[in-house]
Amino acid sequence: MRNSIPRENGASDYTRKMADMRRAFVQQQTGVETDHLGRYSFDPKTLPGNIELFSGAAQVPIGLAGPLLMDGEHAKGEFYVPMATTEGTLVASYNRGMKIVYESGGVKATVMDDAMQRAPVFHFENAGQAKKFGQWVRRHFDGIKAVAENTTRIGKLRDIEQYPASKMMFLRFNFTTGDAAGQNMVGKATFAACEWIRQQYPGIKRYVLSGNLDTDKKASQINILRTRGKKVVAEATIKKSAIEKIAGVPVDLLVQQRQVSTLGCFMSGANNNGSHSANGTTALFIATGQDAANVAESSAAMVYVEKTTDGDYYFSITLPSLIVGTFGGGTGLATQRECLEILGCYGKGNACKFAEIVAATVLCGELSLMSAVMAGDWVSSHDQYGRNR
Repeated sequence: MRNSIPRENGASDYTRKMADMRRAFVQQQTGVETDHLGRYSFDPKTLPGNIELFSGAAQVPIGLAGPLLMDGEHAKGEFYVPMATTEGTLVASYNRGMKIVYESGGVKATVMDDAMQRAPVFHFENAGQAKKFGQWVRRHFDGIKAVAENTTRIGKLRDIEQYPASKMMFLRFNFTTGDAAGQNMVGKATFAACEWIRQQYPGIKRYVLSGNLDTDKKASQINILRTRGKKVVAEATIKKSAIEKIAGVPVDLLVQQRQVSTLGCFMSGANNNGSHSANGTTALFIATGQDAANVAESSAAMVYVEKTTDGDYYFSITLPSLIVGTFGGGTGLATQRECLEILGCYGKGNACKFAEIVAATVLCGELSLMSAVMAGDWVSSHDQYGRNR
């Protein structure tokens, strides 16, 4: 017999009483006491839309790194960055990177592109019919756009890419979504558009709302090239004397080592040629209420370095598919909202600012780890700050 977890309908399921009841149930079933799971400061009634069968909270330590000095298009000034992690040395490493760039004038950052996708696939009798359908979609873009945007106050349909294969037509709807990450928003808008298309265009055998070309929560080449979320570039020029003192090697060798690292990533088939971009994105995502699974796409990164004509060290990182929001989702939960407020990024009008801060933070982490590896203190740092045994 299946023992179902206790639950009630509607708002009455989001109470401390129901959370206590579920923990008592799991203790009865497993024999495990859950004292820590039951300690939290927020009101369960704020959670509908964020979780089901609420039973408690995971307490992840949050450290502060900074100040992060920035001169971005949207993020300007000094920021203290909250990072949620259980990995010793991580916050110390990012803090070290922020110190390096602070002494060299800070990080510049630019949001290059912004698009969130849903990619339905339409089936036909043959390839010729799929081709004609694609031509019809181009001619009727304005009508499709009007239907899609009627479902949302802030979502805007930018364009529709076409990818024919066999007797199918994959359509990749590209939306801007304001300050929300926007996956649910674009799903609803694209569904409305597809239903209108189905009614208007004869000959469609069937369609599926996602043909997996939007590549939700998966690393993919198309998102690296075409963007999913924000495409952000962060860059800094580090004085020769500063970087050589920290890394213990000349700039020429640092540039050469970057070439070696890129070769290694090419050989491995990795989704970026950096060192650990997932560390910074994950720590910031958990602290600020982002969808942590989006790290699969958001951690993709492209590092480029060069020696300047003055002999200094130019370092840049491009995050081609950074999926973040400062409104909606988990951003309004108590702790997560406070962390966004620390950055001056909570609420509407701040998504691009937050994206630049994430990219700049990732850059600092890349600089720090690269320096530690070249200086030979990578392992010793984990011995001192981490849990090496």
